[in-house]
Amino acid sequence: MSLPEPKPRRDTVFDPWIDTYAERTHGLTVSAVRALFSVANRPEVVSLAGGMPNIADLPREALGEAIAALIRERGAQAMQYGSGQGEPFMREMITEVMAEESITAHPDDVVVTCGSQQGLDLVTRTFCDPDDVILAEAPSYVGAIGTFRAYQVQIVHVAMDEFGIVPQSVRDAVLSCRAAGKQVKFLYTIPNFQNPTGVTQTMERRRELIAVAHEVDLLIVEDNPYGLLTIDGQPSPALRSMDDSRVIYLGSFSKTFAPGFRIGWVLAPHAVREKLTLAQESATLAPPVFSQYAIATYLGQFDWRGQIVAYRDMYRGRRDAMLHGLAENMPSGCTWTRPTGGFFVWLTMPEGLDSQSMLPRAVSARVAYVPGTAFYADGLGSRNMRLSYCFPTPERIIEGTRRLGEVLHDELDMLSTFGIGVGTAAHLYRDITAGPAPNIT
Repeated sequence: MSLPEPKPRRDTVFDPWIDTYAERTHGLTVSAVRALFSVANRPEVVSLAGGMPNIADLPREALGEAIAALIRERGAQAMQYGSGQGEPFMREMITEVMAEESITAHPDDVVVTCGSQQGLDLVTRTFCDPDDVILAEAPSYVGAIGTFRAYQVQIVHVAMDEFGIVPQSVRDAVLSCRAAGKQVKFLYTIPNFQNPTGVTQTMERRRELIAVAHEVDLLIVEDNPYGLLTIDGQPSPALRSMDDSRVIYLGSFSKTFAPGFRIGWVLAPHAVREKLTLAQESATLAPPVFSQYAIATYLGQFDWRGQIVAYRDMYRGRRDAMLHGLAENMPSGCTWTRPTGGFFVWLTMPEGLDSQSMLPRAVSARVAYVPGTAFYADGLGSRNMRLSYCFPTPERIIEGTRRLGEVLHDELDMLSTFGIGVGTAAHLYRDITAGPAPNIT
């Protein structure tokens, strides 16, 4: 007796449009930071994960009155369509803000965007075709990695150390990619208080990087959301201040004012600016006009420089709490960076531990962080985690590091008892995964 022919297998498809999406959508993935929000925002969890600025000290009542007056007196303009490049008064004020970091710029070369994230999207869209190469620090900002993947580019990481990006690594990467027939479109870098490491490029490194860019004919995209939030010392001159012909500068009001208005900008050479304006018009018609009026009201009527000083003092206390908590609670073998500004500390765990697989146990212990693998395009970073000190109070930060320390001690006990680590491949990674500072505790 012969068996009946099996019926063709039919898998369940939850998305009826799965076969019609563009190929580039395969590069769209959920941000590791956004994926943690639902858990990290629970009140019992100390979140050292997100990079939300603390805006509690803003003069919100006075701001509310000023914006109400804006609507009464200029609402017809503020709530109307605007220029695709951004309102002229906003671009003029942006040049004044950039002057704080030694940048001399003309308003005509500024394009206002929906946050600097959109600025990076427009730059990538303007310059990159599928399979082009973008160089990025190892590790690099998770939002940038997501943008680059969405445009189907290849991300090649270049080395960092405690002084910032290593210029020789940039030179080697460019020459290697070109020898393989690849087009390197630009280097993406966060020179000040880098996300996720907190490392700042020294002035010597900045000069060397500009020299390498000229030598190999390389465009630099400088992302600088944290530059004015220096905790120790004065703001460093931006890369753009050192070269206005091959540095595209991304700026934002999200960290120095408030992120909800979603206003950033791109400062670019004139010809590039024209392309970016066209890309902006096709994407949004115009950046948010009301937000531009609101921010201009803040810059024009309030002491925004004094507010930045207040932010610096607040973040200094939180940074100090983080470093103290780590020194008190981390087990032997852990190292971490010591940022002089910005929002983040980059922690490296002992060999054999894996921050991604350890995360559920950390959340069970009511503390959250972002695993290091989120900041690499090539799977590295398993021994690392990003810790944010910008939002929790100093007391919560200390408690968070205490909870995290207990989790790490437990993981190391398990490793010692059973002779295996949670991260099975951690020992295979080269030294660069240990972060930019090998031993600075």
